[in-house]
Amino acid sequence: MRMSKKVKDFLILFCVSVLSVFIPALLILLGVLDDYGTQILSLAIVNSCLAISVNIISGITGQLSLGQAGFMAIGAYSCIYFCEFLSIPFGISVILAGLFTAFIGFLIGFPTLKLKGDYLAIVTLGFGEIIRVVLVNLKDITGGPNGKSFASPFSGSSLLTYIFLAVQLVVIIALVQNFIRSSYGRCILAVRDDEIAADSTGVSVFKYKMIGFVIASFIAGIGGTMYISLIGFIKPDNASFLRSIDYLIYVVLGGMGSTTGTVLAAFVLTILQEVLRFLEDFRLVFYPLILILVMLFRPQGLLGTREFSFTGFYEKFFVTEKLYKKPLTWFKSLSVRKRDSGRK
Repeated sequence: MRMSKKVKDFLILFCVSVLSVFIPALLILLGVLDDYGTQILSLAIVNSCLAISVNIISGITGQLSLGQAGFMAIGAYSCIYFCEFLSIPFGISVILAGLFTAFIGFLIGFPTLKLKGDYLAIVTLGFGEIIRVVLVNLKDITGGPNGKSFASPFSGSSLLTYIFLAVQLVVIIALVQNFIRSSYGRCILAVRDDEIAADSTGVSVFKYKMIGFVIASFIAGIGGTMYISLIGFIKPDNASFLRSIDYLIYVVLGGMGSTTGTVLAAFVLTILQEVLRFLEDFRLVFYPLILILVMLFRPQGLLGTREFSFTGFYEKFFVTEKLYKKPLTWFKSLSVRKRDSGRK
């Protein structure tokens, strides 16, 4: 009985997801990755999640938002509040924090998403700063400018923390990719490409902008819970404008609208910051220089708007072109030529 394409694609992606979590976990368990390396890998996962939230609103919905770090801080602080003040289990608090952040995103997006371009960017930047100031003044809940510490259930084990973060990232990527392929996702892409044409065909521009903004806020809130699970500390400065710019850089470098490109760029830049640490203050020069060179020679980003497809790679490598056989075929043809020339 031949396996259907949907089942085969699901099995391929499921195996890739399991291996992407299991292989680094095995390296951590065997001691190949020490605590420092595990910390960097986990931080890259957190940055990837937050970069995905920026990619949804900027790359997929087509709106420039500069306040995503504020939503990250809301998710982190609300998770701490649910756990410590309301005594809600951590797993449930993570989901509630994401939903609460999405609600705040809805309240902010309702009056702002009628704006476009630079005006929207300035307004979201202003809301981000408002969120930071509010967090500074809510001292009883947030700890004020000094911040607030948090001990997650996984704080005692770098391995468990990594697995918790990696599983969340895999689930978010899967949900985002399926959402983009849905009818709602295609309507959002239509709004991004041409608002006038989408509106003329009956697509509610404001509605789908709002859906994209709320989903991006939800993922940013989940990213905030991931951040405190790893770092164990959050302060209002984490909601600053510069943090939002950092996440936007990941998206621009990876490719606006490309989820896999955004994740790849977040991993590369996070690890690059640590690789260049031996340069001390000079790394602040080399890091922007690398970004400038990439923007000059690859302005569309690493992947542009394309996505890396594991199912497509499998089909090309094993089924259609059978690339795995080509080196063997080349070697056999070379040996045949040598034998023929020897006979002559």
